[in-house]
Amino acid sequence: MSTSNILIAGFGGQGVLFAGKVIAYEGLTEGKNVSWLPSYGPEMRGGTANCSVIISDSPVGSPIVSSPNVLFAMNLPSLNKYEKEAISGAKIFIDSTLISRKVERTDVEAFYIPATEMAKEIGAPTLANMIMVGKMIKETNAISFENIENGLKKVIPARKADMLELNLKAIKTGYDF
Repeated sequence: MSTSNILIAGFGGQGVLFAGKVIAYEGLTEGKNVSWLPSYGPEMRGGTANCSVIISDSPVGSPIVSSPNVLFAMNLPSLNKYEKEAISGAKIFIDSTLISRKVERTDVEAFYIPATEMAKEIGAPTLANMIMVGKMIKETNAISFENIENGLKKVIPARKADMLELNLKAIKTGYDF
């Protein structure tokens, strides 16, 4: 039995909630039990945002992730706030373009991904979130890389369908990092 308690946190506008939706929908397409719970401040863009995503082989009891075993820190305030909440053995994914400090704990595994810089390099400056998702897929068994397009197709609105390939490129970039 496997459960991934994922907490994705950053500033509004970084695609935190979108990343969570992609992960959640991919989990659904794989037949897993899923919950997705967004949380954001009064001013979404620039304010704080986070979302709890649970992907499990068994029913999900509560949608709240208070002790993540997977943490995305997209900015320094998020790392400062949630690093101590992660369980021992957790995997912490850090956008090292925006966060210069290292994880202080020794009982977790940290991955430093210069996601914001990488996103600019591939011509997708707003897709650091998808680069982080790609790296998370590679390092955890939460969801599968092979069918991630299914989750993306459920989340990308029809008016932005042209963004599918760029999102896939960003996920692959993170996966290959």
